[in-house]
Amino acid sequence: MIGTLLGRIATSPWMRAALRFGAIVLAVLLFLLALRRTGERAGRLAERLKTTEKANDVQRQMLEAAARRPRDRDELAERLRDGRF
Repeated sequence: MIGTLLGRIATSPWMRAALRFGAIVLAVLLFLLALRRTGERAGRLAERLKTTEKANDVQRQMLEAAARRPRDRDELAERLRDGRF
């Protein structure tokens, strides 16, 4: 019963065209959904990269400040007297 129904559908030129059109529409829809998912993933990765760059910049600034700090109390006192601190 089902085999004969499918056989009749497959032999009708209009139904074959409709099935072909449906397959093309489905393929395009799946492609667009995959493209959207890829774009979302790329956006998340770009945001993560930006956050990492900010954190690295802050850490670099902290290391530079630590490198410029006075080594001991005498150097601190000397900087305070000279007004260089």
